[in-house]
Amino acid sequence: MSGPQDELAGLASAGLLRSLRALDSGTGPRVIREGRELWNFASNDYLGLAGHPALAEAFIEGVSKYGVGAAASRLVCGTLPPHRELEEAMAAAKGCEAALTFPSGFATATGSLPALAGKDDVLVLDKLCHASLIDGARLSGATIRVFPHNDVAKLEKLLAGIRGKQAKARVIVVTESVFSMDGDLCPLREIVDAKDRHGALLFLDEAHAFGVLGPHGMGLAEREGLQDRVDFQMGTLSKAAGLAGGYLATSGAWRDLLVNRARSFVYTTAPPPALACASLKALEIIRSEEGQQLRQRLRENLRVIDPSHESAIVPVLLGENEAALNASAKLEEAGFMVPAIRYPTVPRGKARLRVSLSAAHSAEVVRDLAGLLLGRAQNS
Repeated sequence: MSGPQDELAGLASAGLLRSLRALDSGTGPRVIREGRELWNFASNDYLGLAGHPALAEAFIEGVSKYGVGAAASRLVCGTLPPHRELEEAMAAAKGCEAALTFPSGFATATGSLPALAGKDDVLVLDKLCHASLIDGARLSGATIRVFPHNDVAKLEKLLAGIRGKQAKARVIVVTESVFSMDGDLCPLREIVDAKDRHGALLFLDEAHAFGVLGPHGMGLAEREGLQDRVDFQMGTLSKAAGLAGGYLATSGAWRDLLVNRARSFVYTTAPPPALACASLKALEIIRSEEGQQLRQRLRENLRVIDPSHESAIVPVLLGENEAALNASAKLEEAGFMVPAIRYPTVPRGKARLRVSLSAAHSAEVVRDLAGLLLGRAQNS
């Protein structure tokens, strides 16, 4: 019987071994790792809010008022005023009747999908959906169908076929507004039209669009004026909001069902109330004039790297694992932290660098990185 060392050796030989490399500093646009200062193009802190003093102040005030922990699950006695206030504010911001928060985005997906669908239902996923959505779909026990990435014509055929055989099944289309590894957007309006034509529901993960897209930073659904036609708006507070946690905005009835059925909500201690206080402040900033200014700064940085790109994630495709690892190491030597992304996060043969931009990056530093990436492309 093989042991863990054999499996680790196999990962190493395939260029897939991962290890934890701690930072010697806090997060931010400039970090210290293993004694070296690096420009951070690896984090998802798209607006630079992780270090915002107003969030720190709200967190500290929350600790002073409510302590450091909730001490129980939400259904027992862990629901405190900041949890309720955050959910009410999130629902209003997303144009929904209600919202429910979770300890993380992963917990949101793996708790919500099994609560919404079961063995007699069908979940239809984009092929490039995040691992949390895939795991949530598998846990549901529902029939899973997959359509090629952003292929609405194939989605239409799947939905028509499903409805022809299972007229009464609950059918939920699952996709992302901004895909986490390619940084591209889904054709949301076409997907909404398709699901409506076939009597399906839509579960939209706005994790990488929240804070970044839309006039008030509420995501692609807000930008396209479609919030009232998206049945389930999922997102996270761990990226542009600079904190931790996840949410699902929906109708009051669906929210009540989640309270009763979502196992990652029911059977876990509530997030610290101070975190909810800070999240409420982050939501306020994202929707404010300051948030608009931060999004504008982010767009200006993005234009330096790729003028045609709409999200804060810019992939640099390299193909083989070794090529991606070597490119990441060379950028680190030059003072830039840009991660190499490999299988199983992306398909085999599609290893890449993943450049994550932030409003906290200076234009000069972004230009320096763009020059290095351009030079690499010309020499490859």
